Amino acid sequence: MNLNAFAERFVRSIKSECLNRMIFFGQASLRHAITQYITHYHWERNHQGLENRLLKPPCIVSEPHPPVKRRKRLGGMLNYYYRAA
Repeated sequence: MNLNAFAERFVRSIKSECLNRMIFFGQASLRHAITQYITHYHWERNHQGLENRLLKPPCIVSEPHPPVKRRKRLGGMLNYYYRAA
């Protein structure tokens, strides 16, 4: 299986959604941004190739219509909206 296309797509995503929008002041700030983006990518971002589903959906049992909450990453550049359990 040729995984080059998947790697290129991830690099394009992280550059356009995160790295090109920020100014880094050292290796620590770059590592923090990459860590936050990877967490967002795997747990919070909808993927079009999976019919807009999450890669790892959370197991949440909640009431019928709880309020919608927002989780911000990287100062609000990445947002994840979810219903509170």
